[in-house]
Amino acid sequence: MPSSSPDQEDDLEACVLRFSDLDLKSTSLINPSSSLKAELDISTKKKYSLTQHADEICQETVLVLKQLAATSSTFKSLKSTDQRHPVQEALTHNHEVSAWLPDISCISPDELISGQDSNDGEVLLYYCYCDLEDPAWICAWQTALCQHLHLTGKVRIATEGINGTVGGSKLATRLYVEIMLSCPMFKDYLCKDDFKTSKGGACCFPELRVGVFEEIVPMGISPKKVSYKKPGIHLSPGEFHKEVEKYLSQANQEQSDTILLDCRNFYESKIGRFQGCLAPDIRKFSYFPSYVDKNLELFKEKRVLMYCTGGIRCERGSAYLKAKGVCKEVFQLKGGIHKYLEEFPDGFYKGKLFVFDERYALSFNSDIVSDCSYCGAPWDQYRLCSTPQCRQLVLTCPTCQGQGFTACCVTCQDKGSRQAASPGHSSFKEECECTARRPRVPREPLQRERIPSSAEPRLSVDEDGPCLGEWPRLDLPKPSQS
Repeated sequence: MPSSSPDQEDDLEACVLRFSDLDLKSTSLINPSSSLKAELDISTKKKYSLTQHADEICQETVLVLKQLAATSSTFKSLKSTDQRHPVQEALTHNHEVSAWLPDISCISPDELISGQDSNDGEVLLYYCYCDLEDPAWICAWQTALCQHLHLTGKVRIATEGINGTVGGSKLATRLYVEIMLSCPMFKDYLCKDDFKTSKGGACCFPELRVGVFEEIVPMGISPKKVSYKKPGIHLSPGEFHKEVEKYLSQANQEQSDTILLDCRNFYESKIGRFQGCLAPDIRKFSYFPSYVDKNLELFKEKRVLMYCTGGIRCERGSAYLKAKGVCKEVFQLKGGIHKYLEEFPDGFYKGKLFVFDERYALSFNSDIVSDCSYCGAPWDQYRLCSTPQCRQLVLTCPTCQGQGFTACCVTCQDKGSRQAASPGHSSFKEECECTARRPRVPREPLQRERIPSSAEPRLSVDEDGPCLGEWPRLDLPKPSQS
């Protein structure tokens, strides 16, 4: 058995072995401090030269290799432990997550649960990009923490950080923030201002969902390829406001070197957006990289001002755009639209702020920028398509709802009518035909039409979604009264 070469040794002390010094009958691990040379003495060579001992040789060699492998594993484990962050090591060493829950013994259950409805409760929105070594442990801890405080919502955890939106009583959300700010893994990255609050509660979410994912926001590209550590330049709401003001004051914005880019999905920007923005007609954030690639010429030598709901999508979206190396500069709104509207409710953002819970939207101003899909009256309150299988949101005003127009498109309206006449249909979710027809990733004209900055951006809508121009209204037959 040849000794190992210097090129095969790592930074750790090499563990070499002399067979004659090893008790081959022993099943205990080799002492890592041993420094034995892997060579055969004369008596051992003589013994192993006899063919009748072939079986014994084979068995003993297998045992030796197993012990060598175990020793190597021990070394790697020791090395990994030495390199781990001491704070994370201390936290995860105690796998009893109960040790990291707040003491609520002095709080009555009624006090913790009361005020969970939308009038007295609260919803938190936050994210934190930081390297986490044990997402599974954090997932278990977050699950226990939210259950402990009677919070509902969604929390995504990955090695790149945590992203959460949870709802409950104001007491429960306050305790949650305190725990997060005091947690050694997050206290150096999170501050109180990173938590966006809005009126709501546990009722805004059907359940609590906590999970481990590759990304804390699904862009569809591994964090190893596009890291949060290389984002655009963060602008405070005040700084962003000045940049937008400067952009909108330009006489010829089509020839401007600045693009105001909405990183959200089309159904979000449909009911609220910054004036003069470019709002991609995409259905998922995972389409954003393809959108950038398809429209790369549009961003060449441009100053890009990016924004999203709370800032998280811009972190990696701006990193992706920067990595393309075509933009002059890339900026992003720190804290997202949520923080901007807290400071400038009557600023350059018009309409509602879409949120991913059962409220659908938050209102900071009285502007209505979208229309009823049927009659064209100003309307911005979403509801689900009335066809059970459909996943789409629809804008239909009370008048049209009263006439039975409650679906997202003609196909769904007809399907819903047929299903109502034939009970017992399947509730299996399926993609609506109007969604299937949409281009997955649109190509923008290089000389794009801009939403006027001097008026409220009135975005027309039909079953295929929004665009910057006018869309034809839905022309549906009146529903049967039977």
